[in-house]
Amino acid sequence: MSPLLLVSLISFFAWFLVMPLCFGLLRLLGFYAIVHERTCHVYTLFGKVVAVLKEPGLNLLWLKMGLKAPIVCWLGKRYILDMRLDQTYMRSNPVNSEEGAPMGIGIWYEMYISDPVNYLFKNTDPRGSLRANVSNATVRCLSNMKLADMLGTRHTMSETVRNEVSPKSHEWGYLLGSVYIRKVHFRDEGMIRQIEEKVVNRLRQVTSAIKQAGANQVSVITSGAEREAAVDFAKARALRPQIVGQTLQKISEDPEVSEALFEIMEIQRLTEGQGRITLIPAKMALLPEFLAAARHTPAPGMPTLV
Repeated sequence: MSPLLLVSLISFFAWFLVMPLCFGLLRLLGFYAIVHERTCHVYTLFGKVVAVLKEPGLNLLWLKMGLKAPIVCWLGKRYILDMRLDQTYMRSNPVNSEEGAPMGIGIWYEMYISDPVNYLFKNTDPRGSLRANVSNATVRCLSNMKLADMLGTRHTMSETVRNEVSPKSHEWGYLLGSVYIRKVHFRDEGMIRQIEEKVVNRLRQVTSAIKQAGANQVSVITSGAEREAAVDFAKARALRPQIVGQTLQKISEDPEVSEALFEIMEIQRLTEGQGRITLIPAKMALLPEFLAAARHTPAPGMPTLV
């Protein structure tokens, strides 16, 4: 076997097999511990807290605990806590307004571990206790508020709940972060239906009022236009005789034009009338008497030409 291949095999076993086993043995003996970002290690021995590691990275346990490090790793216990920010949303917490309306409040809040020791040993269920504390503070602080304030002042209500919960939660090592009232709604289905009916009726009233106002405006505009048109027509009728008289006066100044105009008008009236016209040639003295005596009745619509 070549020396290069032998060195490669030794390096492989050293780096991928021997080194992990050595580091694992050192951790088992309590020589060091690796703390990840946003985590915390709490070491206890015989019911007492020996060390709390919060700084991320490589921590030498014998510098923190001295000769107790290997004993703690064998006989003690290590708790690994998640220090990251957590969020919870609680839906429809039942409250009553000052008017007696059953309301539901949805509250969102953040929390994180502020004291790992108190979190582990002051309360067996700090998360559930914080949830119950937030729910009780919501019901206690937001009940008997006016309905208008409950629907319109969410920021103030959020601050009220947070100020009520924070001191108590800190004693359990669980600190409350931001609190926000996300939803305020009615819990009674009958009340919701009544409000919907009132809103629908109000919308109908507003719609009908708008339509009536539009119709009234159209009527006002129409009546105004008709009045102006009637006034203009009356003025025109009043001015017609004057205009016609002035025109006839100008026509009468020229006898030939006046005579021709009246003849045309007379012929027009005769043609527009329903009477029958009989044309008799000149120099026929006895023909009119014969026609009158015969009382000839031509066919309807046929003129008699003689």
